[in-house]
Amino acid sequence: MQDLIAKAAMLLEGLPYIQRFRSQTFVVKYGGSFMDSPDPAIRNGVARDVVFLEAVGINPVVVHGGGKAITRAMEAAGLAANFIQGMRVTDEATVAVVDRVLSREINPEIVKTIESLGGKARGFCGADIFKCRKLWLDDKDKPGAKIDIGFVGEVTEVNVEPLRECIRRSITPVISPTALGDDGQIYNCNADVAAAQAAIALKAKRLVFMSDVPGLMRDPKDPATLITHLQTTEVPGLKAAGIVDKGMIPKVDGAVAAINAGVEKVSFVDGRVPHSVLLEIFTDEGVGTEVVL
Repeated sequence: MQDLIAKAAMLLEGLPYIQRFRSQTFVVKYGGSFMDSPDPAIRNGVARDVVFLEAVGINPVVVHGGGKAITRAMEAAGLAANFIQGMRVTDEATVAVVDRVLSREINPEIVKTIESLGGKARGFCGADIFKCRKLWLDDKDKPGAKIDIGFVGEVTEVNVEPLRECIRRSITPVISPTALGDDGQIYNCNADVAAAQAAIALKAKRLVFMSDVPGLMRDPKDPATLITHLQTTEVPGLKAAGIVDKGMIPKVDGAVAAINAGVEKVSFVDGRVPHSVLLEIFTDEGVGTEVVL
C-alpha cells in the first residue's frame, strides 16, 4: 500500500508542471549514442519519455545526433575520422556517410521506437528543415586566420511550417542534424547547435540536451562537481577556466543563445538515468544542469 501511495504522490508532484506546460513545445536533443546501447531500457527510455510528453499534451520536438555510428560507418568505408575543436572534418566522402547514417538509418529507427511505444512521430532529413552557411573555425594559433573543415555548416534558418503542422496534429517531429547550403550541398551540422536553433525558431518553452554525462561538471572526472544551476553570465568565466571545453562548447553556446532568445530554461541531463527527461521537467529537484538567464 505504501508503494502505491508513493506513486500517487509522485504523480501529484508532477501535476502542476503538467498543467503549466500543456500545449507548450519542448525541444529534446537526443544523443545518437543511446541507440548503441545493448540495454533495451536505455535504448527505449528516452523514446518512452517522449511518448509520455505527448500523452500529457506537451509538444516534443526531437533533434538527434549519431556521432559514434558515423565513426563506425566511416571506418567500415575506410575513412579516417578527424576532429578539430570538437568538430568532425567532413570531406565529400564523409558527408555522404553522415547523411546516410543520420537521415536514413538513425532517424527512421528513432521514429520506429517512438511509434512502437504508442506515440506518433515523423522523421525529417535535416536538409529539409535547416539551411546553413559554411562553418569556418578560428585558428587559435594564428589570430585572424580561419580553418576549413569541409562540408560542416552553421544553421542559419529553420523551416518551421512542417514542424508546426506535426505539432498541430500531435505528432513528434524527429530531425537529423544535416542542413542545406546555398550551394545546394548537404552539410553536416552540430546536433546541439541545430537543436538550439530549432528551439529558438519554434519559440520553445524548454530545451533539453541529453548526453552520456551527468551534466556540466567542474571536474569532468568527478560527478560530485556537477553544476546544478548555471546562469548565462557565468559562462565566459567557465570557458576561460577550461571547464566548458570541447564537446560542451556547442551545448553551452546553444543554451546561451536559446535563453537569450526567450527559451525559459535549458537542461543538460544524463540519458543513461532512467526517465531523466521526466525527472528534469516534472519534479521539484530535477536532475543534471539547468541553465537560466
